[in-house]
Amino acid sequence: MSTQLSIAERLATVRHSMQHLDVQAFIIPHDDEHLGEYTAPADERLAWLTGFTGSAGVAVVLTEQAALFVDGRYTVQARQQVSDEHFMHLHLIRDPFLDWLVQQLPAGSRVGIDARLHSLEWYRKAQQQLSAAKISLHPLAENPIDLHWSDRPAAAMAPARLFAETVAGESSLSKRQRMAAQLRAQSADALLLTQNESINWLLNIRGNDIPALPVVSAFAILYCNAALDLFIDPTRLDSQFSAHVGNDVSVYPAGKLNDVLQRLGEDALKVWLDNASCNAACGLQLLQHGAHLLEQADPCLLAKACKNSTELAGMQEAHRKDAIAMCRFLAWLDNAITDGLQSDEAQLADKLESFRLQQPGYLEASFATISALGPNAALPHYNFRNGTPRTFGQDAIYLVDSGGHYDEGTTDITRTIQVGDASDDVRTLFTLVMKGHIALSRAQFPKGTCGMQLDVLARLPLWQAGFNYDHGTGHGVGHVLSVHEGPQRISPKGSTTPLEPGMVISNEPGYYREGAFGMRCENLVAVEALTSASEIERYAFRNLTLVPFDKRLLLSELLNSDEKQWWNDYHREVFTAIAPSLQGSDLLWLEQATAAI
Repeated sequence: MSTQLSIAERLATVRHSMQHLDVQAFIIPHDDEHLGEYTAPADERLAWLTGFTGSAGVAVVLTEQAALFVDGRYTVQARQQVSDEHFMHLHLIRDPFLDWLVQQLPAGSRVGIDARLHSLEWYRKAQQQLSAAKISLHPLAENPIDLHWSDRPAAAMAPARLFAETVAGESSLSKRQRMAAQLRAQSADALLLTQNESINWLLNIRGNDIPALPVVSAFAILYCNAALDLFIDPTRLDSQFSAHVGNDVSVYPAGKLNDVLQRLGEDALKVWLDNASCNAACGLQLLQHGAHLLEQADPCLLAKACKNSTELAGMQEAHRKDAIAMCRFLAWLDNAITDGLQSDEAQLADKLESFRLQQPGYLEASFATISALGPNAALPHYNFRNGTPRTFGQDAIYLVDSGGHYDEGTTDITRTIQVGDASDDVRTLFTLVMKGHIALSRAQFPKGTCGMQLDVLARLPLWQAGFNYDHGTGHGVGHVLSVHEGPQRISPKGSTTPLEPGMVISNEPGYYREGAFGMRCENLVAVEALTSASEIERYAFRNLTLVPFDKRLLLSELLNSDEKQWWNDYHREVFTAIAPSLQGSDLLWLEQATAAI
């Protein structure tokens, strides 16, 4: 059993397979064949080989050495989890793994990959770079890890969940007809869909195949007449599925996908695919058999991001429920501190989850809670599960970034909370972060504006004081789908996709001082059209999140009158929305937390 295999033994078995397959290198990314952000336990090949459990990274195994490449979020975690006896530790951005491979391998070498786990776009670039060094890239018929992972978890087989039109706001047939019209406009015969979020959105289904991502895993091909082929184990769909999705949806076992791709190629059809998210194995199969490819962004991405009024109402209801849980947790925390709380980061995360579990319609966390005290909060993607959780009582502030999937919608919220004696330095920085949050929240902008143009609003107060933060300011959020949804973002290097009404996006500036503390203030907001008279069409943000910010950390004298007005208006809105659902000490806490400054 592989549970008894050491990391060294796992490497040895992979190298044995590499020798048999005549490849001198094998690349192992943290991806499954759908190339989404989240993966199921059965697809954690990188973790099996290396022991590294982060959500992004690549391992490269050569005949005599191996290397693990991670970005700055995971440098500390990788060194904790992966011995440098077996893997060199390299930086994913500063030391690109293909550059490293070219330096290590002589001309004539063969590099093996599992083409299902890399995008078609990556495959082409890699092939070009390696061939310039006279190194060839070889898709392998079998993944060497799969050959040796004997106690691999079983793939999920729970039934797909039908997502009611009363929650989705639009039928699957209507969505397919909308997307099919886009295919016809591009003279495309078919659209290959490989990302779970697009397929689940298009068919109004959900599932629990992947932790924190409420989807059922599948592949699909949409045709220009709105018919669709779905590739999934048919036993996972109940007798109501056909009625739910409407006419012209055919279901095939997952293993039939290659046969259909071959047929599309032999018929010389024009197939639309997103080369950034479609795996190379599917793209190469189409090309090999003669298909013509239209390589453009998946049209479901933008349609899915622009939520309809029913979806937005659901998101608002999910945030109301989530706010009740958050406020009860924050009230409990304040009272527990007064009583001499003995706890740690893990116990605090569990306590917050217990309040969410009490909310009707709560499904699961929308990502692994970041519960961070003191210096741990200086790591924006800190995970207390990778070491010993820090104990309570030694720090001034506590950062908790968490969220939930509910029947009606998805949430993501970060609050920075005073849990000890905060210095004026900490309070000044918190206030600067809050000024940036308020500036972005109050923004009104013309139609056509993208997130990259707005990012400066959240950073300017920090910049002017000589500070900054090293992450994006906002990411899109799906409707009972991924908590990280494109194509919209707010970031200095962000997407150029214009923000449009119905998009939900985070507003989360922060500040991090290595080895000392970190802070972030995050709400989700919805983009909506302004109706006031204007020469130009303008949009603004509406807050969905309804939880107080900690005014004990605020230096209100640093706010101008407009900022104070925003603060008081926001907290009045929070009290009005949440007070009817709280009672006793929880309600008393809310009254104090939302009192005007």
